[in-house]
Amino acid sequence: MSEMVKVAVDAMGGDNAPVEIVKGAVEAANENEHVKVFLVGEEKRVREELKKYSYRPEQVETVHAAEIIETAEPPVMAIRKKKDSSMVKALQLVKNGECDAFVSAGSSGAVLVGGQVIVGRLKGVERPPLAPLIPTEKGAALLIDCGANVDARPSHLVQFAKMGSVYMESVMGVKNPRVAIVNIGAEEEKGNALVKETFPLLKACPDLHFIGSIEARDIPAGYADVVVCEAFVGNVILKLYEGVGGTLIHMVKAGMMTSLRSKIGALLVKPALKETLKAFDLEQYGGAPLLGLKGLVVKTHGSSKAVEIKNSVLQCVTFKEQKINDKIKEKITLGDE
Repeated sequence: MSEMVKVAVDAMGGDNAPVEIVKGAVEAANENEHVKVFLVGEEKRVREELKKYSYRPEQVETVHAAEIIETAEPPVMAIRKKKDSSMVKALQLVKNGECDAFVSAGSSGAVLVGGQVIVGRLKGVERPPLAPLIPTEKGAALLIDCGANVDARPSHLVQFAKMGSVYMESVMGVKNPRVAIVNIGAEEEKGNALVKETFPLLKACPDLHFIGSIEARDIPAGYADVVVCEAFVGNVILKLYEGVGGTLIHMVKAGMMTSLRSKIGALLVKPALKETLKAFDLEQYGGAPLLGLKGLVVKTHGSSKAVEIKNSVLQCVTFKEQKINDKIKEKITLGDE
């Protein structure tokens, strides 16, 4: 029934490339027969990794790229000059229509620049936001924007809210997703100039289920499905989320090993605790899509292991099947009329 979803994977991007990248891409292809991955990178090294796994040859292809864009390189210069890099060549496959989506654990700045310069924005989209799914008590919420537009305007935030709503409804299956804007208080008159200007605009959108402001402490409780903010605030929320989560897990594990009694207790609660903590594992959600582009661009953590790469590739399938770009285009142009 489904047609093949072709995903260009930057095999050389990230701290664990190409080992974990190749492994994750192969796992995705083995899990879903409608996925074809194009591993773009140093062919010799990629093929060396591929020898470790069994897979259907028609679902995995290699594309040689001699250069690598390093994390420390200035993004604009790197995209312009390194035409034979794994990232640029993979993005070109999406631009030329040979692939539907692009996944990379490489330089965030280069992915953002390359996505906009090479793949290009959808007509009507002012700024593409980076939108990761974050775990909450009630399931996943979309944090939009978390790293693409530090100096956003009110009109940008309104578009973020619309794109986020489309994503949550179509990809995550959340009917009439609740949209909230990050603020320092629940009252409408609270906040900085950007929030104060954006609030009435969101309130006036008939196609959004806008519930008002959300304070950072209420995000993990799952009060909203789409959490709207500009990239500086979003990035702080995301990094704090990751840091607190990791520290808490580390402290709980250490606390359980302090005495014989706590070790026995740990043994008893281990299955339930493992299940609970799994729900707060960011890796299970895959990477963050850069919404509003002509093709799907997904940025995963620089330290991504195979599981996150696999889930990032698999989320591209839903994205294509649900025709997210068409729905975003429709929602954005609807608001412009």
